[in-house]
Amino acid sequence: MTTNRFLKELLRAFLLGTLLFFGFLAYYYFAENWRFEGIVANIWEEYFSNILFTIIIYIANMSWFLFLLKKWDGFLFTLKRMSIAVLGNVVITCAAVFVGRVIILAGLQDHPLQEVLGSQPLNQYIQPVVVTLIISAIFYAFWYYKYRQENAVKEQKIIAGTASAKFDALKNQLDPHFLFNSLNVLTSLIEEDPYQAQKFTTSLSKVYRYVLEQKNKDLISVDDELKFAKTYVRLLKMRFEDSILFEIPDESSNPEAKIIPLSLQLLLENAVKHNVVTSERPLHIKVFERDGMLQVSNNLQEKQVVKKSSGVGLTNIQQRYAILTDRRVRIEKTASDFSVQLPMLTRQVSKVETQEVYIEDKRYEKAKEQVEKIKGFYGNLTSYVIVIPILIFINFRTTSFPWAIFPALGWGFGLTVHGLEAFGYNPLYGKKWEERKMREFMDDENF
Repeated sequence: MTTNRFLKELLRAFLLGTLLFFGFLAYYYFAENWRFEGIVANIWEEYFSNILFTIIIYIANMSWFLFLLKKWDGFLFTLKRMSIAVLGNVVITCAAVFVGRVIILAGLQDHPLQEVLGSQPLNQYIQPVVVTLIISAIFYAFWYYKYRQENAVKEQKIIAGTASAKFDALKNQLDPHFLFNSLNVLTSLIEEDPYQAQKFTTSLSKVYRYVLEQKNKDLISVDDELKFAKTYVRLLKMRFEDSILFEIPDESSNPEAKIIPLSLQLLLENAVKHNVVTSERPLHIKVFERDGMLQVSNNLQEKQVVKKSSGVGLTNIQQRYAILTDRRVRIEKTASDFSVQLPMLTRQVSKVETQEVYIEDKRYEKAKEQVEKIKGFYGNLTSYVIVIPILIFINFRTTSFPWAIFPALGWGFGLTVHGLEAFGYNPLYGKKWEERKMREFMDDENF
């Protein structure tokens, strides 16, 4: 957890502790007045202890949550993972309560350490665990909603960018250098070996026909892609002869397995394009299955070029996979080898792509951002409406000094600013001033 993140979570823990303290105070007033009077008599000590407990429990549980997010790449929502998460919350909360009791009783109230360690009543753990589970349930529900929303936005963004991504992919699938070199090879073969030139032309035509047939599909069977790869390999072998070695299976172990069209061909071309291929330093490319993935590996002997590769081809493959599945394309690079693993999918997934989605992408993002701001404001307003009356009631019951006016005014000012921002209103220049000014500059041809 970074320093900024820790400070932010510390502030949240403090606010949550304050809210819980006044919430329990209100409950005890109506349900257990004797306990309410005892807390009020030592209100600052009780408040400090409550805040300390809350911070320790909150930070411990938040660290656990962040650990799970990192471990499971943000996806917690399976029965096994949620069970582990909740069980971890219970164990961590108990440990945090123990640490808090030791700090307060032994460290701040000077109770003997052995007495504190020996006295650990069960009822001191039940309430914190129950409260933590309730808050965790709300938190996990909120996170699941946020996860679904982000996935929906991500899906829309990928769909919206599919047209552009496919265009870039097609530019990279049959590199101009490959086409130029293939035509040179064909020219020389016509004079030296007309029969071989005929075979070369046939293979080249198959490559282009396959591209035209498959470019608009989401998925294609691994067997078809392997068959096409063999045709593509024949072109490369005619060009490089014994300088390049291939190992490609005839078919997949699962006839139903599918991958992204032309992804295998693109990886083969990338291997040739970015590595030295000579008879003295032959390039060895292997295609094989591994743990449900189709892996393309080659020995690494990179060309010494001034300009580094942009990686657009691999990015396109990753984007096209991202629209269909949560499984990731894996890229591994060592000092001697380079490999890419393509997930083999067994469930057909189809997405409807429309030009309207592409055009509306930015509007969708902006609208979602505005809705989130308004939701945040309403959440802030709801908290204000609940907490401030409680503070006023406590103020009225405990002292004649109107201290509740300070949080009411301070929070109220912040709430007002939040509302102006959420609804896009500038008190000096009017509603949507910033947007109108930006549009004015955009329409100014001399700007």
